[in-house]
Parts: sequence; C-alpha cells; structure tokens
Amino acid sequence: MKGSRFKLGNDTPCAYHCVSRIVGGERLLGVLEKEVLRKQIWQVAEFCGLEVLTYCILSNHFHVFVRVPEFREVSDEELMLRVRLLYGFGSDRSAFICSILERGGSRAQVLREQLLRRMGDVSAYMKELKQRFSIYYNRSNERFGTLWAERFRSLLVEDTAAARTMVAAYVDLNPVRAGICQDPKDYRFCGYAEAVGGSRLARRGLMLLHGRDSWEACAGEYRLTLFGVGYVPKRTGGPRVDRDEARRVVEAGGKLKSHELLRCRVRYFTDGAVLGSRAFVGKRIREYTAKTRIVRKSGPQNLRGAEASELRLFRNLQNQVIT
Repeated sequence: MKGSRFKLGNDTPCAYHCVSRIVGGERLLGVLEKEVLRKQIWQVAEFCGLEVLTYCILSNHFHVFVRVPEFREVSDEELMLRVRLLYGFGSDRSAFICSILERGGSRAQVLREQLLRRMGDVSAYMKELKQRFSIYYNRSNERFGTLWAERFRSLLVEDTAAARTMVAAYVDLNPVRAGICQDPKDYRFCGYAEAVGGSRLARRGLMLLHGRDSWEACAGEYRLTLFGVGYVPKRTGGPRVDRDEARRVVEAGGKLKSHELLRCRVRYFTDGAVLGSRAFVGKRIREYTAKTRIVRKSGPQNLRGAEASELRLFRNLQNQVIT
C-alpha cells in the first residue's frame, strides 16, 4: 500500500496534488530556472488538457495541483492548437506534426492516437513536464543525467470545493512554512502570488476551487482559508504557528484550526493517498480491495488534529502527522 498511486478514469473529474524533488535534495532552482518551470507548468497543462489550480516552486522541489476535467473528444483543430502551444507556433516540429495531421490518412491516425495518449492523464502530464524541464536544465548547465530524485508523489483529491481549497492553500503556503515570506502573495513563484499579480490563468485556477466566476469573490474566500477569520494584514505578516507546539497539541489529541494546521508540514497532503469525503474515500478503499484483494480492517481515516473537518484520508497517518 505504501507505493500505491490512486488515479481515476477519465470519466470522473478529480484533482491531484503532485510533488517532485531534485535529486539529492540539491537547491538547483534559481530565479531563472523557477521562471522557466513556471511557464512550462502552464504550457504542458494546456497541451494535456488539464487545469492548473495552483502551484509552488522552491529551490529543490515543486508542487503542482491540477484538475483533470471530464473527458471530451478533441477535434483535429484543437489538437493542432495544443501541439503549437507545446512546441511553439513557429517551430519546425509544430509545422511537421500539423502537416501530417492535416493530410489525414493512416499515418495521421497513428500520430493522433499517440498525441491523445499524452493527454487527460496526470502521469503523462508530470512525465512531459519533468522531461521538458530536465532537457532545458541539462543543456543550459552543460549537465547530463537524472535531475529528479524519484517518481513524483501524488494525492488524489475529490473534486469538491472543500477538498480542493484545503489542498490549494497548503500548496500556496509552502513559502510561508519555509520561512521565505509571511504572506504567499509576496512569493513570486506560487499560484496565489501570480493571481494577485493579475495573471488570467492563475486567477482562473483559483476561481475553479470555489466554482466562482468572479475573482473578487474568490479572492476574499481564499484569503480566509489562508489566514483564518479576523486576520488583518500587518507588516509583520500572517499569524505565526510554532511547529513543535502544534505537534504536541496533535499528539495529545488536541485540534488545530485549519489555518494553523496549514502552516505546518502535514503529511495528509503528500502521503494520505486519497483526500475527500467519507463516501469518496470509502469507494477508493473498496476499489483498492477488489484490485489487490487486501482487506482493510479500517475505513476512511479522520484528519488527526484538524478541527471540525469533514474530510477523510485513505491512509492511516497516526504517527508524525506534523513533520
């Protein structure tokens, strides 16, 4: 069960929180590298037909929270547009691929099927993204070999506002937990800061969290998730949380408010395997049992230490919830 990756079919909308680390934990991502990776996160998502809800890039790893929408047919016109978005509108590679698709025939059909297999799937998205960035980084630094430490870690997230918003806030608060800033809007390489800066794509991603069509309404709600009710911005930044004290509270059976919990490194959001309602997680448990024939004695797990949360986990994370 430790290595299980949960993925739903393309007939069920869902979201995935994915994390990938640089080999050896080396801090190789400077400002330029982060900017290139930021652009590629959006670029590859457009090609794969996924929706980036938010992301965060740090010096030795990155987080990306993507939604896989319900499957729909992709026309030849849209397929060629996606190819041009990925490889560049004026590139020889785009022109070559599109010329084959335009001519039609058996060769075009084979190519079309190959391209479609790289779409609508979170594993294909992460593979494409990491490969493209590795090629860029190795060429730019006269380097060769593996750049990423291991296969990416992922959390399957139910496609509901409660689950999506909690995970997105955890992703955007990474620079706060790392001590880089007190407010994620001040960290250039996260989705929230990009949205506050006016990016249409980043705002669309956060609006999808709440199912809103207005950035102003979404921004206020999301701010409450990040900071809690009654927070007044100050120069000193947001509310501070002592990690050791938070750990003692949880280990003693106490509860933390969500904005306090989100300021700690919590294993729910990376190692929980599945996050969602009791019914959603329960269904994943039954599917897992049918597939592996491993019978679990316990059902969906509570978020230990979380105050008044209706969300549940697949994995039983009783030890070192806060790290």
